[in-house]
Amino acid sequence: MYYSNLEHFKSLSGYDIDGAWYPRVTKIVDIKSKPALYKFYAEMGSFGQGEAVKTQSASEGTLIHETVEKFMMGESPVIDPAIKPAVEAALKFMEERNIQVDKDLIEKRIVHFDERYAGTLDAMALIDGKFGVLDIKTSQAVYRDYNLQTSAYMAALQSEFKNLQTRWIFRIDQNRICRACGSILREKGGRKKIKMPWLAGKGSSAKAKNCEHDWGELRGEIELKEEPYWQNDFKAFLGAKKLWEWENEYWLQKAGYLS
Repeated sequence: MYYSNLEHFKSLSGYDIDGAWYPRVTKIVDIKSKPALYKFYAEMGSFGQGEAVKTQSASEGTLIHETVEKFMMGESPVIDPAIKPAVEAALKFMEERNIQVDKDLIEKRIVHFDERYAGTLDAMALIDGKFGVLDIKTSQAVYRDYNLQTSAYMAALQSEFKNLQTRWIFRIDQNRICRACGSILREKGGRKKIKMPWLAGKGSSAKAKNCEHDWGELRGEIELKEEPYWQNDFKAFLGAKKLWEWENEYWLQKAGYLS
């Protein structure tokens, strides 16, 4: 990425905390290649079109994310109709699973002073009697990459929370299901993507492929995935951090982060 000056780099890549600057977790993990993202750009008509879809998609995801967090904070925000199925499904799921979130631990800033990085986690929660990090995603699937980010949070919180046990990815999405064949239509960022169902037999598969589709109402889709074993992921995160430091050596030296 191009940075115009040191302040531009520092503002986009980290936080100033108590007079010291630390790179942020999400910027560090961006160094890892993302094959799914490359495939997405390949499917677009142009790079510009891909950027437009990605930007709009991120905006829609942020809206879901922020709305759900406001409810976690005890607020009662007006839900945008465009994201209502996703938000209502998330709230219902949280109530049914009795997910307890302390509002003082939402959007919590973390710092790992020994490894010198910082970040902002979404929430810390109590689920099924276990206390841990809850990371909200609005993607179409739970990707393994998320483990790098959450492992960095877990490592930074060990000394502060002795009862910290685990971490979860809380995926919130919405889509439509075809009443005729069971295919799934996901509309995000102005892009429509159809996922065919897995059906046994060539005849069934052909039916789904050639179906004219009778799409149902927009519905929320929720997934909660626990990943309690974070230590090996943290080793991978530190490896990504080394690579990120190598990539940005010039700016990190100017910032006084690297000698």
